[in-house]
Amino acid sequence: MIVTDRLVLRRWRRDDILPFHAMGQDQEVMRYLGPPMSIEECVRVRRRMNAIHGNRGHSFWALERRADNAFIGFCGLMPGTPPIDGQVEVGWRLARGAWGQGLAGEAARATLKWAWEHLSVPAIVAVTVPANRRSRALMERLGMERLRGGDFGHPDHAAGHPLHHQIRYAIARPAHV
Repeated sequence: MIVTDRLVLRRWRRDDILPFHAMGQDQEVMRYLGPPMSIEECVRVRRRMNAIHGNRGHSFWALERRADNAFIGFCGLMPGTPPIDGQVEVGWRLARGAWGQGLAGEAARATLKWAWEHLSVPAIVAVTVPANRRSRALMERLGMERLRGGDFGHPDHAAGHPLHHQIRYAIARPAHV
């Protein structure tokens, strides 16, 4: 568990499913991520995240607002899958009501700090589509840089699909850790 001024990053609980499902039905939240998520998909995500956490000590953790203990999304670290296998990915997704408050940045900075303290990796990557300006801006505020030549076609989407072309950002391990 990671605690920041306003957030708790933790393992997923059963009571996260309904707010996660609601978030997964929001077209703006899912705009650059894919189609709406069913309850069954949300249950599978929770189980998968907790299994990965159990095996690796990290996952995309559930994100809880400390002021009211509300589930507001997720943020954390995942082992990369092709074409970024062998790398560690930082990622986040927040409910629209949590946007514009600096919460994604707070969670992502805490996640990167945890990564540098607990993982011996040379860099952390993040991926998105070129049109996702909000995520790209956060990646840049975190000190991540777009990897030239790091673009790839998402294997779940056909060429020409709006989510097919993905871009990769990375941040190198700081020298002081």
